[in-house]
Amino acid sequence: MGHRLTKITTRTGDSGETGLGDGARIGKDALRVQTLGDVDELNSALGVLLAEELPDAMRSALQAVQQDLFDVGGELSIPGHRMVSEAQVERLDALLEEWNAALAPLKEFILPGGSRAAAAAHLARAVCRRAERSMVALGRTENENVSTHTRQYLNRLSDLLFVAGRALNRHAGGGDVLWQHARKPR
Repeated sequence: MGHRLTKITTRTGDSGETGLGDGARIGKDALRVQTLGDVDELNSALGVLLAEELPDAMRSALQAVQQDLFDVGGELSIPGHRMVSEAQVERLDALLEEWNAALAPLKEFILPGGSRAAAAAHLARAVCRRAERSMVALGRTENENVSTHTRQYLNRLSDLLFVAGRALNRHAGGGDVLWQHARKPR
């Protein structure tokens, strides 16, 4: 691969523009850059989750997701380029089936909490939803430049992170933190 980043401070963005992977320059406030930033934040949130104690199979799956998110970033940094495949979406579908099978059906809304690991999974889910919203908005403005598989991937990933939060609370010996809709007002 060579040395892709030999110098971190380039000063080429001082004017408020940044470079895409295809060499194009766009404003740092462009929707494409915002979407890239949301995906980067999602990957960072997964890094925080991976710093927690996790079951080995879940750790391995989430590490693979971090790699996939670089594929998503590759697509975003080169408009029209495709890196995310249907197989990657199907892998998330299979994980959803597997992780959800061990959980009781939901009868109430749950709050994003419980163990630290579960809370980190829920935070990553919320960031994933934002990245997905940005991706959808980008698709509305540049439809041909946003992959269907990439949109599907982020949608499935947010579901997977929700299920991961539930599974991690079970792993920690707890349960879901239920919303108490009938609580008394203060």
